[in-house]
Order: sequence, then structure tokens, then C-alpha cells
Amino acid sequence: MIADDGETRAAGFARETAETRGCVLVVEDDPNIRELLTASLELAGYGVCGSRDADAALGALARFTPDIAVVDIMLPGRSGLDLVADLRGVLPGLAVLLLTARGSAEDRVAGLRAGADDYVTKPFSLDEVLLRLQAILRRTGHQAQAEEAHLRYADLELCEDAHEARRGGTPIPLSRTELALLRYLLTNAGRIVSKPQILDRVWGGGADDTRVVETYVSYLRRKIDTGRIPLIHTVWGVGYTLRISAQERR
Repeated sequence: MIADDGETRAAGFARETAETRGCVLVVEDDPNIRELLTASLELAGYGVCGSRDADAALGALARFTPDIAVVDIMLPGRSGLDLVADLRGVLPGLAVLLLTARGSAEDRVAGLRAGADDYVTKPFSLDEVLLRLQAILRRTGHQAQAEEAHLRYADLELCEDAHEARRGGTPIPLSRTELALLRYLLTNAGRIVSKPQILDRVWGGGADDTRVVETYVSYLRRKIDTGRIPLIHTVWGVGYTLRISAQERR
């Protein structure tokens, strides 16, 4: 179930905890957009609470303390601009990312004057929302510095400081390249990444044959998944993804 209307969901299988990535309040009256945002943010490792309007958002603060609010300007009842002031009255240091279907300069300026840290114009890409949200959290100091040093998905952990991976608490010996590959899969947990993307990010142009990706994914899969619930999945014709299947979550 997606966190919605003041109900907070603990993303137990998300990489790292909300304490590291941050907590996000999503205020959006369109249920499809709200569900898309909350699900995407959970997959990115954030603790998320979704609300349909200003009243539900303010009520959620009794049970949920966000680091940042993603607020649609055009809400039923009180507008998102009014809600920003109300939220800041309860949490003075709260960061705010506004969503607006109105792209005029006047509307953008009004949002920034209301206290928003940044804005995204609809229709938007999820990548843009995530990047702007991360940038705001870094600027405001809410993003923990250790977020990239310790990654977790399900019972799989990677601690780069110790150059160590663990599955269910059991250490897994990995080569430097295998560690780099696992890190890339963990930072994109829930997303599909292509072989060329992996080749570029892990080998940095030092290889030009995607068969090396297939070889190292095979190495990693044997070490990570053998005898356990599989986490590394092949998406035929596309690439790879690190995830728990819906059947395995039940």
C-alpha cells in the first residue's frame, strides 16, 4: 500500500533508511500523480507520506516529520502557496519544492516569494523531481553526508568505507569492479539500467564491449543471490534491475 493522506509507510525494503535519505511529504490532489511520486520516492529510498489537500498535510505532521514537502500549487481549498506558510509555521526549517501547471514568470516568482526553495513545472519528469529534491536537501543540510557511503536494499548492504558487502549480515567478498557494479545497481534499486549505462558508469569508458557487463553481472549474481531470494534480475532486451518481485514480498 502506498503511503497516503497522512499515513506514513516504512519502506522496509528500500535502500538505506529514511534517516539517511530523508522524509518527504507529498501534497497533490491528483491521485495518479500522488501515487507516482510517492512510489518513486520510496524506491529512491525516502520515507514518504502522501496527502490530498492542505488539511490532510497539516494533520499528517502529528505523525510524520518531513525534511522536505513537495507541494502542488493548485490544491482544493487552501492553495499550495498558503500551505507553504502553514507548514513553515509548524516546521520553520522545512524545505519546499513546488509543483505548478502554470509556467509564467509571475507564478514562479510568487512561489519563490511564498518561501519555496524551488519549483517544477507540470508536466514533469520524475528524474527532474528527484534531482531537484536531492539538490534542495543538500543545500539545506538535510541530506546526510553518509548517504552514498552505506547503501541497503532488503537484506543486502554495501559499506563503501569498509569496502564490504553483506547479505543477511554475512560478509560477501567482492572485487573492486564487483563492488562498483553493486554500488551502481543499489543506487538505482527498482529501476532498469541498460548494459551501455552500466558500462559507462562502472567502467567509465575503459571498455567498449557490453559482454563484460554480462560477465560481471553473472559473477555478482552467483555471490549475491545463490541460495537466497534473487535480487538481481535480467530484463531481456533492456538490461538489469535490483528488486524484490511482487510474489516474493508477500
